Amino acid sequence: MQPATDIEEIMDRYPASPEHLIFMLQDIQHSFGYISAENMRTACDHAGVPLTRAFSVATFYQSFRLEPKGEHEIRVCLGTACHLKGGPRIVEELERRLNCKVGETTGDMRFTLSTVNCVGACALAPVMVVDEEYSSRMTARKLDKALKELTADAVE
Repeated sequence: MQPATDIEEIMDRYPASPEHLIFMLQDIQHSFGYISAENMRTACDHAGVPLTRAFSVATFYQSFRLEPKGEHEIRVCLGTACHLKGGPRIVEELERRLNCKVGETTGDMRFTLSTVNCVGACALAPVMVVDEEYSSRMTARKLDKALKELTADAVE
């Protein structure tokens, strides 16, 4: 299914009933990359549910975003193996270099930084995932190279 071009197109797909709320929120996120307050209100009005219910749903499931994400999503694994092999240092270095904290997006909307509990690549620890590309045995030098490649892509 192609992403909708506007919120009304999404609402037209669903009957006006509460049991379709999660599906509406999923489609909104798929189309817009996140669920804005305005789009959440529209979904609530359509489904006939209070805004607090939709907010509870959207904050309960980690797959929902209430803020726009950056052009590139950087996730650092902090599972046991990655944690022991330097994952927290990689996170600290990324926060410093990107000038944003975990869970935030850089001011220029280029990067969103997050941590995950495990990416299932423990033998390659510590692991950083940029968009869907895994970088294994991450070090400060490798981090430098990865960030330079990402910023070079923007210049081209």
